[in-house]
Formats: sequence, structure tokens, C-alpha cells
Amino acid sequence: MSGRHVIHLPVVVPDIEAAADLAACLADSLAFLGLCDAGEITVSAEDAQDVRHRVFCDRLLPAGGRCGARDSHPGACHRNTDP
Repeated sequence: MSGRHVIHLPVVVPDIEAAADLAACLADSLAFLGLCDAGEITVSAEDAQDVRHRVFCDRLLPAGGRCGARDSHPGACHRNTDP
């Protein structure tokens, strides 16, 4: 066992975009804890939970770190600099 555990928190929203927006807001609001791996956040339809959609890009950056932009963002990857 890895000593890591995952919280699954079902919420009801009208569509996949709203689910991604809410997931991003939750990640931002919990960032101060240092326990949330925002790059691994995914969302899915209730009746297709095995089909997951990434919320954040999370690609490795050449200078180190990971892209903090939303998945499928336009332009180059960049580190999230929001407070």
C-alpha cells in the first residue's frame, strides 16, 4: 500500500464543462493545504464514470514543473501563476 488515499466526491452539475469549472474552483480553494494534485483532476458523466476528462493540462515544462493551464488550452504551455 502506498500510504496515499483518494477522495471521490460526487457532485451534480448540468454538463461536463460545469463539472470541470467546479473541479478547478475546488482545486484553487484547496491549494493552501498542499494535498491536492490538481494536475490529476478528472471529471466524467455520471453514467460513464470510466470515461474521464482531464481538467488541467499538466504537461511537463522544459524548465521544470508542469503546465497549470486548463486542458486543451490554446497556445504554449505555462506554469500557473495565479495566487
